[in-house]
Amino acid sequence: MSDLFLNLTPDWVLQAVERGGFLPTGHIMALHCLENRVYDLKLEDGSHIVTKFYRPGRWSRETVQEEHDFLFDLDDAEVPVCAPLVFEDDESIHEVEGILYAVWPRTGGRSKQELTDEEVVRLGRLLARLHNVAALYEFDHRRTLNGTTYGIQPLELLESGGFLPPHHAGRYRNAVQRIAELYDEMATGVPTHRIHGDCHHGNLLNGSDGWFFLDFDDALTGPAVQDVWLLVADQDQAGQHQRELFIEGYQMFRDFNPRWLHLVEPLRALRYIHYTAWIAKRWKDPAFPRAFAHFNTEEYWQRETRDLEEQLARCEQAALTSRW
Repeated sequence: MSDLFLNLTPDWVLQAVERGGFLPTGHIMALHCLENRVYDLKLEDGSHIVTKFYRPGRWSRETVQEEHDFLFDLDDAEVPVCAPLVFEDDESIHEVEGILYAVWPRTGGRSKQELTDEEVVRLGRLLARLHNVAALYEFDHRRTLNGTTYGIQPLELLESGGFLPPHHAGRYRNAVQRIAELYDEMATGVPTHRIHGDCHHGNLLNGSDGWFFLDFDDALTGPAVQDVWLLVADQDQAGQHQRELFIEGYQMFRDFNPRWLHLVEPLRALRYIHYTAWIAKRWKDPAFPRAFAHFNTEEYWQRETRDLEEQLARCEQAALTSRW
């Protein structure tokens, strides 16, 4: 991680934007974002843009370009997303001193944690439209969601970085290895394509023009159900009802086999593992110890290991059910 990225100054940000052909007034406001560095800038014509500086070492230029191309595909198909703007040279990515950055229109909207039944059906249709476009092309450089990329590789990072306490390491490793094995077994034959990948409510906003998706940083190749379960939880009776409605809406525009839902529990488990490794990999960024003060403590690993083992039990049950 470069010192420059960790210590970007307003002047540096403004100069980077000016090099791309935009005319900022000097009004700049940092927006909350742990992964990247994001700023709201006012332009001389009175409009605002949002500039995102990508964390060095996370994505290559090719993977960022595939994120942007995915968004352009969706925008062209009138699927409501927040797509990047282009610079004077018609490129959507620029680089300054080794840091990739892009410019986005500022959008207004709010995230809704609780949805009405009507909204759930509408969102099912919207996600199906997104996946219809997603399935038209493939990623060449972005990851595929599987037991290795979201389970074994994060485990190796935690082990090599010395994060796992010795008295929890064995149990945690066994749980991860079994979850990764189960996911790959259960995902056999389930179709995959480009997906949002991190399709939780915080990345779905409702504004003056309706719903729209944003933040495709984690776009990858995976099963459609990864985007579905993040949007509609089913851990109680009301949640199960809304997931059924969501899938009904989805099926109006795209096929969805209800049997794919057996992947929800292993996908949830892989997200636990991936998220823990995400924090660990960025632990030298001062923003992360401040944001996750509980991370890497004895209490954290005790709870994380227990929760992962409990989730493994749910995965085992889902695997048995899927075989009936």
